[in-house]
Amino acid sequence: MEVTDLLGYVGALLIGLVLGLIGGGGSILTVPILVYLLLVNPVLATAYSLFVVGVTAAVGTLRNIPKKIIDWRTAIVFSIPAFIAVYIARKFIVPGIPEELFYVGETVITKDLAIMVFFAVVMLLASISMIRKKKERKVAEGDQKFNYPIIILEGMGVGMVTGIVGAGGGFLIIPALVILANLPMKKAVATSLLIIAVKSLIGFIGDVENLTIDWRFLLSFTGLSVIGIFMGIYLNQFIDGKKLKKAFGWFVLVMGIYILYKEIVA
Repeated sequence: MEVTDLLGYVGALLIGLVLGLIGGGGSILTVPILVYLLLVNPVLATAYSLFVVGVTAAVGTLRNIPKKIIDWRTAIVFSIPAFIAVYIARKFIVPGIPEELFYVGETVITKDLAIMVFFAVVMLLASISMIRKKKERKVAEGDQKFNYPIIILEGMGVGMVTGIVGAGGGFLIIPALVILANLPMKKAVATSLLIIAVKSLIGFIGDVENLTIDWRFLLSFTGLSVIGIFMGIYLNQFIDGKKLKKAFGWFVLVMGIYILYKEIVA
């Protein structure tokens, strides 16, 4: 096994570890680890990422069900447009993108390059969300009010982003659930995990029909990520997750800038 392969599998463990420690964000590392360490094609990497993100989020959801902190009604309202959008993105839009998009001078802008640049932009947005200090929002008691048109549009937008880059999109979903569905933060995080799990796995179904999947590799990579989650959950008892989240946000920011440099400049 080469050093990069070893680092790639250590990275799989790290993805789960971060998810277990801070409750999100780790999935943003999946595509860079697959592309730069394990040399997986970017389109296939986004597909594998959907499976890894879906399974790891499902593990987190199973842990949250006994705690009764998932808002099932909100999950259904938000999820349906997200499910449809992510499946359309993986089944039709991503396969339909031409391999060569356009030229800038003598440089050809390819499909793989465009996906990695878009992914880097998503990483930068996610890092800002993790770094920025959020004020705890007080939720008014009473009947829950839904802004249905905005929630549907948000669900479709998140589903499309997830479908293209293979990331869970928790940094987009959680604020939407807090603001648009009036959920307290703990419920928003738990509900977000359920939405991420199902929409990611539905998106992956679209890939199974279009791509050749190396199941042995994918299951071993995902297994390490799940082990990392349980390690993170255990370590969470001793480490301040909020401080760690901000530090991880800076790391994701640097990674996003590095990807932009590598893909555009280098």
